[in-house]
Amino acid sequence: MSASNVFVSTYPPRRCGIATFTRDLAAVTGDREIAVLHPPDGPDMYPLEVKHRIRRDVRADYFRAASALNRSAAGVVSVQHEYGIWGGDDGEYVLDFVTALAKPVVTTLHTVPMNPSSGQRRVLMRLIEASAASVVMSRSASELLARVYGVDAGILDVVPHGVPNLPLTVPHTVKPRIGMATAPMLLSFGLLGPGKGYESVIEAMPAVVGVEPTAYYVILGATHPELLRCEGEAYRHKLMHLAEACGVVDRVLFVDRYVSPSELGTWLTAADIFVTPYPNPDQIVSGTLAYAMGAGKAIVSTRYSYAVEMLEGARGRLVASNSAAVLADALTELVRDRDLRDRLGRRAYEFSRSMVWTEVGARYRRIFDRVRAPSRHALIGAAVVGAGRVGG
Repeated sequence: MSASNVFVSTYPPRRCGIATFTRDLAAVTGDREIAVLHPPDGPDMYPLEVKHRIRRDVRADYFRAASALNRSAAGVVSVQHEYGIWGGDDGEYVLDFVTALAKPVVTTLHTVPMNPSSGQRRVLMRLIEASAASVVMSRSASELLARVYGVDAGILDVVPHGVPNLPLTVPHTVKPRIGMATAPMLLSFGLLGPGKGYESVIEAMPAVVGVEPTAYYVILGATHPELLRCEGEAYRHKLMHLAEACGVVDRVLFVDRYVSPSELGTWLTAADIFVTPYPNPDQIVSGTLAYAMGAGKAIVSTRYSYAVEMLEGARGRLVASNSAAVLADALTELVRDRDLRDRLGRRAYEFSRSMVWTEVGARYRRIFDRVRAPSRHALIGAAVVGAGRVGG
């Protein structure tokens, strides 16, 4: 029996993008088990593949879990890293965990700050040093690690964010399945919260409706659990009031629920235009943008680093952040021109074929096989330690 891969991360039914990513990645990499990072408000029950539970804020749990994995038949430990899902200041408990492990660690970096605090820098550099391999999801993330952190880009594996293998379809044939009108539909999805730039799209909708009165914008997703716990639905209500003030309250639809993967696929294939209006120019990955490419959507996005990399080569439209006027120009152009939407969508779809989960899983399996060799593990660890010294 082959050794299993252990994934350490948040995990469904937790509503979190990294939890969803981990579920999909684990499913395409062979025998696997999950060591779940369990927040204080986490779910009571997990699927059967969850074999270990690490209470996020209980430091002793990290040592206990590492000890259990050291005694197990686990071959590789895949660590999903984003500061907020790990306990301690700047998620520093991840260092307790990886340094206690006697198994090779492959770390996937979901967040690389452009201007890290001293604590963030320390955690990230030490985590890379302790890992047999470190994975980023874009060239821009690799370049950022080299430029800001002094990491040798040659030791980083660039593997794209995975996407479901959806068919390329004609949107108006899919809309009836979800009860939507066949008119042009703009879509954004994800856990709802500030910092995603939805305000700009709502403010652009009067111009869109001016050229196509039947067009509408759907914001799909439940409110982020942490935001819901702190302030309820205040942010969603703020967006609703903005739509009313802009005179497009009947053209902006809020679908307030966390949808299943299959339903999400239906929403994506039904959309005519996908919008990621994120204001943070340094964002190094966006699962929502990746999914939209995988569905062959015509995409309008602000110029954050991941979008620039993914949409170059006329695979979408890039606009300045926080400008409803320039966003409106791009959206109205696409609403008017179905042929242009089709061309952009097909280019995005063709590019995304290397991003489907089966392809991504195969690349991770090759990395896992590589780091199982102790000599390779030692060589990579030494190289990263050297890179860490260069970065200070």
